[in-house]
Amino acid sequence: MLARITKNPGEYNEAFVEQFKIFHRELKDFFNAGSLEEQLESIRDSLDQSSAPLSQFLESKKVLDNMDGSGNISDLMKVIQSLNNLRQDIAKGLQSGLRNDAPDAAIAMRQKWRLSEVGLEDYAFVLLSRFLNALEAMGGAHWLVENVVQKNVSSWNDALGALVIGINQLGLSGWKPEECRAIGNEILAWKERGLLDAEGGENSARIWGLRLKATLDRARRLTEEYSEALLNIFPEKVQILGKALGIPENTVRTFTEAEIRAGVIFQVSKLCTVLLKAVRNVLGSQGWDILVPGDASGTLVQVESIVPGSIPSSVTGPIILVVNRADGDEEVTAAGANIAGVILMQELPHLSHLGVRARQEKVVFVTCEDEEKVADIKTLYGKFVRLEASSGGVSLAETSAKSNNGNIPLENQSNTSSPKSTSSVTVKNSDENQVVVSTEGVILLENVDTRISGAKAAACGRLASLAAASDKVNNEQGVPASFKVPNGAVLPFGSMETALEQNGSTETYTSLIQTIETAEIDGELDKLCNELQKLISSLSPPNKAIESLSKIFPEKNTRLIVRSSANVEDLAGMSAAGLYDSIPNVSLSNPIVFKQAVARVWASLYTRRAVLSRRAAGVAQSEAVMAVLVQEMLSPEFSFVLHTLSPTDKNKNLVESEIAPGLGETLASGTRGTPWRLSSGKFDGAVQTLAFANFSEEMVVRGGGPADGEVVRLTVDYSKKALTVDSVFRQQLGQRLGAVGFFLEQKFGCAQDVEGCLVGEDVFIVQTRPQPE
Repeated sequence: MLARITKNPGEYNEAFVEQFKIFHRELKDFFNAGSLEEQLESIRDSLDQSSAPLSQFLESKKVLDNMDGSGNISDLMKVIQSLNNLRQDIAKGLQSGLRNDAPDAAIAMRQKWRLSEVGLEDYAFVLLSRFLNALEAMGGAHWLVENVVQKNVSSWNDALGALVIGINQLGLSGWKPEECRAIGNEILAWKERGLLDAEGGENSARIWGLRLKATLDRARRLTEEYSEALLNIFPEKVQILGKALGIPENTVRTFTEAEIRAGVIFQVSKLCTVLLKAVRNVLGSQGWDILVPGDASGTLVQVESIVPGSIPSSVTGPIILVVNRADGDEEVTAAGANIAGVILMQELPHLSHLGVRARQEKVVFVTCEDEEKVADIKTLYGKFVRLEASSGGVSLAETSAKSNNGNIPLENQSNTSSPKSTSSVTVKNSDENQVVVSTEGVILLENVDTRISGAKAAACGRLASLAAASDKVNNEQGVPASFKVPNGAVLPFGSMETALEQNGSTETYTSLIQTIETAEIDGELDKLCNELQKLISSLSPPNKAIESLSKIFPEKNTRLIVRSSANVEDLAGMSAAGLYDSIPNVSLSNPIVFKQAVARVWASLYTRRAVLSRRAAGVAQSEAVMAVLVQEMLSPEFSFVLHTLSPTDKNKNLVESEIAPGLGETLASGTRGTPWRLSSGKFDGAVQTLAFANFSEEMVVRGGGPADGEVVRLTVDYSKKALTVDSVFRQQLGQRLGAVGFFLEQKFGCAQDVEGCLVGEDVFIVQTRPQPE
């Protein structure tokens, strides 16, 4: 209407036209319908600092608008950068609150600031969309790869710069600002670092790609977590209400997905996808990662997670599971004895508890993170397929159900007539495994053996004696194999039973154990497990044991970790890795918390997962007993897991390590992300970097904090971690871990699964067990 009134000057009364213009401005202001430029101009005079960022943005936007869509990537980046600078200034100003007695004018101006900031966020979506279109017009991922081949990684700078700004926009919107800041710092560091001439003797383009891939995977994970959080905002009751009103069940999700696709998060996700596709091509990766190689056939079934009861009862015969999410502590066969293979839709440490168990259970296990391949996998849901995973790659294709029935682990592929093993683990029929109940309250680490304290504590005792000998050992390249072992002691087998007797609960405990032996999974099992854990959690080790431990750990505030050492873990045929609890950061100066930690470890013998694991292994519940290993708590910079036999290709000449920042619980707790992965030659000392870490958080214990059984989680910036940025340090640490792993393999007589950490320049080994083969 305004255009109509002002089209022909003089047609309407001049005073009327002027009043109508005022009315039009007020109407736009009332409905917040002003353009972005008008919104920004309305706050210019209220800017506390120089209005230079505002002027720069408006000027660069005007230039871009005048190009009528013909602007190139460089022109877009000028506007994107100026928008980012301006929004940062406005967001900083909005952080300061208004006084309760602030005048209406100040409140109204604050609202204009907020609307301007929202408008900038919306315009960032438009700019990033145009940037992606321009990038695709230049050749997209293919163009980026070609430039790396020509060693011109500077051509990635605009795309990486746009991603940094996109992630910063998410942080300004309040989504995990510390994580956004860390990711941004990493990308800027890799952008500035570029392609070095040398990376410790390794291929520089490959190291550049691996380092960048780790951060890009972390950025994509950030966008996925945002989407999941938004979807979870809309509770199930909303869907129920919608159904009652006749609205389709998927409407809420569809609406939420539309919200995601209309925000900056969507453009950041798309940019991550393009860059990751290019990086994978540089690395020669197809988006697959193999944890357990082999061939498997079965019906392809999609589940959210690997838990008992997740597989539809209508599915019979061997199955290949497609799993959306895993925390790293699951057991495959506990969810179903007919699982022949697993395809996990997220990254996972190779030496995680889940990976170790899958290898032990002979289940072919791969992960997939390529969106195009994920889409292809979805087309095969419900069909009988064959999964093949080897050093040559991964293939998944529909096949005849008659062509195969189950899986063929890599080491058994020459003999396809043997069915998958279902043998049980015996824990009491040999002298070595015979459980002996000790009358001693506490046993020093050097005096323990398997019969009175379990294989884990016994191995730690032997490690303590080997530590002194390791000081004199170097490998063929002169690299020392020396290590230390934290001080420790054990509450032996029988301690829990003694506590039950003193508490008058032995009869109740015995009855529950007898009942749980045959309890139905879908029936009373959960109830019985809860009752057992509640009963045992109420127990307390005797004061005499606490007094004995106080003599072993005389310093009052010594931090301790309380760990399991059952007779049904760390065995050659049953590692039970991560199955039972460990409680970090306790102290004898707080005996109540310490005793509770001991009871929690005892009680972990009867979690649902532990009970089902023993049942799947053919171990009677009444045969399981628990000792408790108490060790001095370390505060490492890095923690690691070593396998002295390559878990993927069975290469006996390599030690493979996975390393995480901070405490080892980062590797064991199922924190999403990947560790540093190194491969070290036992005989030639050659170290190869297989992956860089991208865990979002590291777990630490603060010396001045309470010893309450809890740890602190800190956001990690890998541009400040030596293991990522210093190739010399990476090579030296890889050689050191290789030497230690090979030494332990020789002393224990078989391939070892080793856990340890780095404190200063000292390598500490906290446990070792036979590596599942």
